Amino acid sequence: MTKLPESADVVIIGQGGIVGASVAHHLIERGWSNIVGLEKSAIPTDIGSTSHASDFCFTTSHDKLNIYTTRYSQAFYARRGNYVKVGGMEVARVGDEAWMDELKRKVGSGKAFGTNVSMISPSQAKELFPLLDESQIQGAMWDPDAGLVVPRSQKVAGDLVDEAVASGHLQAFPYTAAKRIDVQDGQVRGVETDKGYIQAKYVVLTIGIWGPMIAETAGTPLPLMPVEHPLLFFGPYDALQGTGKEIVYPLFRDQRNSAYVRDTGDPTTSEGGHIEWGYYEPDDPRLVSPWAIAEPEQARMSPSMRDLGLEQVMSAYEKAIDMTPILGELGWQEKRSFNGLLSVTVDNGSMIGETPEVRNLWFCEAVWVKDGPGAGKLLADWLTDGKPAMDPHSVDIARFYPPQKTRGYVYDRCYETAKKIYTPAVHPREPYLSGRRLRTSPFYPREVELGGYFMEAAGWERAHGYQANEATLLAKYRDRVPVRENEWDGRHFWEVSDAEGLAMSDGVGMINLSHFCILDISGPDAEALLEYLSVARVGGNTPAGKGAYTHFLDHDGGIHADLTIIRLAADQYRVICGGDTGHRDLVWIRRMSERQGLTDIRIDDRTESLATLGLWGPKARETLAQFVDEPEQLSNDNFPFATARDLLVDGIPVWAFRISYVGEQGWELYVPHCYGLRLWDLLFDAGVVPVGIETYANTRRLENSLRLQNVDLETDYNLYEADLARNKVKEADFHGKAAYLAQRERAHQPAYLCTLSMAENRDARGVARYPVGQWPILDPQSGEVLVDSEGRRSYNTSAAYGPSVGKMLLLGYIPHDYAEEGRELVLEYFGERYRLRIEAVGYRSLFDPGYQRMRS
Repeated sequence: MTKLPESADVVIIGQGGIVGASVAHHLIERGWSNIVGLEKSAIPTDIGSTSHASDFCFTTSHDKLNIYTTRYSQAFYARRGNYVKVGGMEVARVGDEAWMDELKRKVGSGKAFGTNVSMISPSQAKELFPLLDESQIQGAMWDPDAGLVVPRSQKVAGDLVDEAVASGHLQAFPYTAAKRIDVQDGQVRGVETDKGYIQAKYVVLTIGIWGPMIAETAGTPLPLMPVEHPLLFFGPYDALQGTGKEIVYPLFRDQRNSAYVRDTGDPTTSEGGHIEWGYYEPDDPRLVSPWAIAEPEQARMSPSMRDLGLEQVMSAYEKAIDMTPILGELGWQEKRSFNGLLSVTVDNGSMIGETPEVRNLWFCEAVWVKDGPGAGKLLADWLTDGKPAMDPHSVDIARFYPPQKTRGYVYDRCYETAKKIYTPAVHPREPYLSGRRLRTSPFYPREVELGGYFMEAAGWERAHGYQANEATLLAKYRDRVPVRENEWDGRHFWEVSDAEGLAMSDGVGMINLSHFCILDISGPDAEALLEYLSVARVGGNTPAGKGAYTHFLDHDGGIHADLTIIRLAADQYRVICGGDTGHRDLVWIRRMSERQGLTDIRIDDRTESLATLGLWGPKARETLAQFVDEPEQLSNDNFPFATARDLLVDGIPVWAFRISYVGEQGWELYVPHCYGLRLWDLLFDAGVVPVGIETYANTRRLENSLRLQNVDLETDYNLYEADLARNKVKEADFHGKAAYLAQRERAHQPAYLCTLSMAENRDARGVARYPVGQWPILDPQSGEVLVDSEGRRSYNTSAAYGPSVGKMLLLGYIPHDYAEEGRELVLEYFGERYRLRIEAVGYRSLFDPGYQRMRS
């Protein structure tokens, strides 16, 4: 056997699966060489998830990036002659209106993000899939691009590795297990294997269900768990004989029964002659510790293939027979059937990117066969160019805070995720029930007493509204707060939230903002670093106490971060990020510090030591003035907008920042946790209305045309398109400046972020609708989705009813040729079409067009 080389530019751990093989292929395609691939068993793998995968590819998803990686993968397989496009369908049973709506939602997401799915009738479904009892369904969704990887993804993985080895750029080592990743001074140095040590500049982990074990050796928690997936085979099925095909019928999913059916083709093909029925356990999924997976010599079939009993699936199997009677006519092939292990994660997303803890250690984990080549390309482009073709925030491993990667949290969240692989439909606002009360503010006990309606973000409990306000505020503002008759539109939404926002604008309210990520950055290089990262000027003659709303760009001018930076002293700054994006921002700051050689800094994470309370409304100043020794210090002249200072509020030390995300006069009050409860009580006793985060994060944000990172703002778009570019370009260099200047010189941008309102919102049954989620925006004449000159499709990025303006509001990028105030467009929502009106092209508040209220 070839001896391990002493060193490599890249070591891939888990070379034998489709993900590892795809990473190697795409790295070589991007010019990388001197790559070493390690595999615990054979290449292609005979023990990993790829070895038993069902290998089908549906394009249905509600996630834009996931659709991108799937469509890329389908095209990749097809170019190689490894894809049979037979189509696939998902069905809704008779009487199951909720799942029929879910199929319509998938069609909407498909139009928004670029698939070709559509609704079909029961008779059409029967014609396409003869094994179906059409009397069982009321309708189906058809995906003409769905298909099967042939002869197996396992074979494709082997072929890719063979080609990479033949190119001279990869050395592959089967039966060579990685034991430990060597990390020194926070950076990868090499890999210890059972056959020796190899130095490495980069290490990529693509080892799937074993990933947490190897990641732990580097001190980088990988928050995934293996779960059992029952796979049963029935046959032989004589009708497949003589077809000569790898698959004869379209793919079939009955997701409400958490199951799918596919045939395995002609008996002469690799897996042929049977009907495969797969199932995901929605009630009590069986998670398996990576450390408990059997060794190859201990397993009856394979470490990732575990024994299955029919009692495990009997209830769902009986329902499946009603839908596809052939399952009851054929014999169960017990010896062929098994529980296959696959990865589930704490938020159902893949884990890709450089680890926050260790430089040059990259993950490409929890990736399905349908996304394998796409994920490989994503990682290779990211590693080569510093960014992939599409914003990766939804898969970036840096999205998790450390508490979200602890073992107990990971188990609980993965268990909950595993229960929802196929069913039920996951609502866009649906909160997790597990891993709750991980992080609570000092105000939390009072919020509980008020009957807070809690949801969670980044581990923080956030009250979206308060039951205690319903009797007074909801009654007071009932005529301005619409009833959401449709259950889906009103799910995980509380009407009192709208009333609280209206009350704040009539007086004064307080909002718990303790989920903010607060980073104090100081030291000799602090000014130079933040000046280089920020589009706005934050250094130079910027005085202490001055704040700037600014952005970090990638090198192509895409919007990477949206945040506020306040200068505290000559060499000290406070960076305030959204809770959901804060950890990625922190990781970006650290990496850019190293890349630029501006390392003489100190970063103090104040998130869990400072609580934040927003005090806003026309009476905010007079309310706060009651508790300070010199009320005149709060005047507009003495305390201008976008400035900060220390205050004593009835003896409580408070750092007050005059800013507003709700369009009202007021401050963000930052207070040490130990004083938090007293500050809340002080303001509450003074008559300040507790207002839920819904007003801040959604309703008032949309009324003021404010943008949210990773929702309205992504690296796929630039600041000019989002109408957040500065009036002047600062002289100092900043990351992405060259691209920013080039974008500035365009005659016009390809698209503009617009505020839109629904000109009508009643459906065919006369029920007023309040859209939730992201839906396609269409040309009213052609009925086609709008597409800009860059090929980007139009959909609403955000949506919320604005009680202050009495309109259902949306944000969305509209192509230049359509971006005109007053123009009418169409929103498709659950298969029905609603007229939209462009209220503002770019950034303009509908609530306070002159922005006078917050500056008063």
